[in-house]
Amino acid sequence: MSRGNHQEAIYQDDIDRQIFLETLTEVCTRTGWRIHAYVLMGNHYHLLLETPEPNLVMGMKWLQGTYTQRFNAHHREWGHLFQGRYKALLIDNKSNDYFPIVSTYIHLNPARAKSFDLQEERLSDFIWSSYPFYLRASKRPAWLYADRVLGCHGVGDGRKGRTWYRQYMQQRVMEIVRSKDPHQLDPDWSHIRQGWYLGCNTFRDNLLDKLDTLRSERKRSSFSGPEIRMHNEREAQRLLSAGLKQLSLTDQSLESLAKGAPEKKVLVWYIRSKTTVTNDWLSEHIHCGHPANISRCMNAVKDKKNKPIQCLAKIILKCED
Repeated sequence: MSRGNHQEAIYQDDIDRQIFLETLTEVCTRTGWRIHAYVLMGNHYHLLLETPEPNLVMGMKWLQGTYTQRFNAHHREWGHLFQGRYKALLIDNKSNDYFPIVSTYIHLNPARAKSFDLQEERLSDFIWSSYPFYLRASKRPAWLYADRVLGCHGVGDGRKGRTWYRQYMQQRVMEIVRSKDPHQLDPDWSHIRQGWYLGCNTFRDNLLDKLDTLRSERKRSSFSGPEIRMHNEREAQRLLSAGLKQLSLTDQSLESLAKGAPEKKVLVWYIRSKTTVTNDWLSEHIHCGHPANISRCMNAVKDKKNKPIQCLAKIILKCED
């Protein structure tokens, strides 16, 4: 998904929306992308996108750059249209659980935003979404694939399946009508808005393992975001376990030590030198009191005159042997 610069509109009229869909058609032809669901809102869009080839970055750069040029030409404007880089949520493709969650979230976006009269109109009346094409297969663009989402719901892409899907989506619209906070209606939706992946723990761990390989090939500062924070915390936990073993400590014995114990200072130094976890994480997991104490721990290990701590530092570094 991507939003307009400064939250401003990326479609000022229906001509813009048609231009965007024409541009999307072109990029799918160029890249082989498969779109499973989409919606065009006022200041943002969502795509449930599958890339058979590893060309997401190249394709997104072309899509947003080309649409920006065409938007500016249409309105005789210039400059940036989108708010920085797009957001990409990685989805577990091996499970049937997650495609329905994301496609439903996308198709219900106009209902949550009340972009049409929820009492008098139907969701299919909002034409700037893939949902109407789910119901009318003959009108469906060649790059829009409805069979995967419908199959994950346990129905086919036939007349009965499409009828079931219409009834299911209308039921979800009525849930929004009755809800006091439609954005919190489904607990999985918060993972879409705030997370960096949607899948099982095994899927997450496989992604983090791939990040290990990427980070070994590039500077650590080249990476940011929630996935990197999770990676750092997992790596910090691994280093903490290795350090405790090297110092002949357990989690329980570590907690029983004084907040300023030399062992804790060395563990803080060891983990901080190899990850970018926060002071809050270090103070919580190493039990060294207020996060402000972290800098004192680091300074203590840097003091070469402190022989006991220097000896512990040498011991903990043997984890790497």
